[in-house]
Amino acid sequence: MENIVSQTWLLDQLGDANIVIADCRFALGQPESGRQNYEKDHITGAVYVDLEKDLSGAKMAHGGRHPLPDLGAFSILVGNLGIDGTKTVVAYDDQGGAMASRLWWMLKFLGHSEVYVLDQGYSAWKTAGYPVTDEVSTVFPRTFSPKVHRAMLASMDEVKDKLGRPGTVLVDSREERRYLGLEEPIDAVAGHIPGARSFFWKGVLGENGAWLSAAEQEQHFAALRDADEIIVYCGSGVTACPNVLGLSEAGFDNVKLYSGSWSDWISYEDNPIAKGEE
Repeated sequence: MENIVSQTWLLDQLGDANIVIADCRFALGQPESGRQNYEKDHITGAVYVDLEKDLSGAKMAHGGRHPLPDLGAFSILVGNLGIDGTKTVVAYDDQGGAMASRLWWMLKFLGHSEVYVLDQGYSAWKTAGYPVTDEVSTVFPRTFSPKVHRAMLASMDEVKDKLGRPGTVLVDSREERRYLGLEEPIDAVAGHIPGARSFFWKGVLGENGAWLSAAEQEQHFAALRDADEIIVYCGSGVTACPNVLGLSEAGFDNVKLYSGSWSDWISYEDNPIAKGEE
């Protein structure tokens, strides 16, 4: 797999000065729990990256619940984590790869090619008896020089402009009941963007929480093979990222993230909303 590394691979690399391990654990609704869990124990050498403080900007009238942060400030943060163009980054979480995939996507978006997600996450690592510590890692800041890959990102206006356009496929990454509009536990409005197809993000994972192989990802996303362009969204631009990663594993290179996602879409009163099966 191109974007996933195994636990045994990372175990063999522990202590390598060219690798930065990023702990991205975070629980929605419990914003302090991720850092608390990191301080309790984490993979030896890991630094902590917070979904809401580091990987998101301030909430505004538009932009969704987890808008992208200011890219200049984020680039400085990345450098302060000890990451520059020479480092290989391995991100992990305990949320099926959702938070780690957000960091993976953001670093890819800013032109960093050597970034990966750890298969199966922290609990599996700890259960296997691999090294953990409560010691906070010493970081030597570096200069991270971003090169924005604008083609990886879709704006609300772009999504709206392409509604119903042949060849453009919208992928909704939320649970099916939210897609159908049967329930909405988080956002103010239920439903989905008209024309979107439902691919719950956990479909990229197997029963044991491991990522599907590249061949299995190809099979999972086979219905999208004829698309000219795929735009992926979720509730706030976080759990869409595992689908973007899965599509990359499956060989798709025509994928964009609508980072504002559903929570941004519904912040515009005139945007159309669909419910039920498409």
